[in-house]
Amino acid sequence: MKKTFLIAVSIVLLACQQKSDTDLKTLYSLPKKLKEVSGITYFPETNMTNTLEDRGNKNAVYTINSQGKLVKTITISNAVNVDWEDITKDKAGNIYIGDFGNNDNERKDLCIYKVAKNQLNKDLAVAEYKISFSYPEQTEFPPKKKELFYDVEGFFEQGGYFYLFTKNRSKGFDGTAFVYKIKNAKGTQKAVKIGTFKTCSNYNHCVLTSAAISPDGKKVALLSHDKVVLFEGFKGDLFHKGKQTEISLNHFSQKEAIVFKDNTTLLIADEKTNKVGGKVYEFRLK
Repeated sequence: MKKTFLIAVSIVLLACQQKSDTDLKTLYSLPKKLKEVSGITYFPETNMTNTLEDRGNKNAVYTINSQGKLVKTITISNAVNVDWEDITKDKAGNIYIGDFGNNDNERKDLCIYKVAKNQLNKDLAVAEYKISFSYPEQTEFPPKKKELFYDVEGFFEQGGYFYLFTKNRSKGFDGTAFVYKIKNAKGTQKAVKIGTFKTCSNYNHCVLTSAAISPDGKKVALLSHDKVVLFEGFKGDLFHKGKQTEISLNHFSQKEAIVFKDNTTLLIADEKTNKVGGKVYEFRLK
């Protein structure tokens, strides 16, 4: 989601932060038409990524090759882009679109679309089913300004469930994030809150914008504008109970998308803001 305040912030932080070519490697620039990329997923068999854009953009998924060329636009005919904020896939290669952007915490139409793998070679695809959901803890739409916990920009599918990580928009931001669990099944559900954790108290550095799990299921990576929050050593799906490490990327931009390329390599994408960003990067975990 575009945030105009980040323009000024990025100028200041880019001026004072040390750049490091060894930390974040630029792979390619995104196609110029994709100005508000909000999620990314990766297909190792083709070395291509699928991406999408958020609110105000088309109900489409874009396939990009390893040189950054747009090779296919897949319009999802029976889905509406209210605010698409992330994309993920399951082990079989089906993709899922998270229409759960909720800046003002007032939406009652949050959902996830499943698009089957066999639809991804079409120009006009059909979502197989839709999962509508709500947060049982939210009773006001919107809540009080100090309780704006119900925006989400990051999720992944694992073991037949979706795991959603909230983006805290509360007044007096303190880094609190919730983890919610939703069954991967057609219909209407109540999300189950399985945990709470904290990042840092600086919104610009620690607000969460995307999420991914490694192919072996042993690492969870959460993205902010200049950090990766990594969870390891967890049991089952209690990711927040594992070892939590914050890894600086030494690079500030409006980073909105993250995915594991393999068990130790991340792909990260950012929006282009004030001539900064609009790229896909590679980051190797040490």
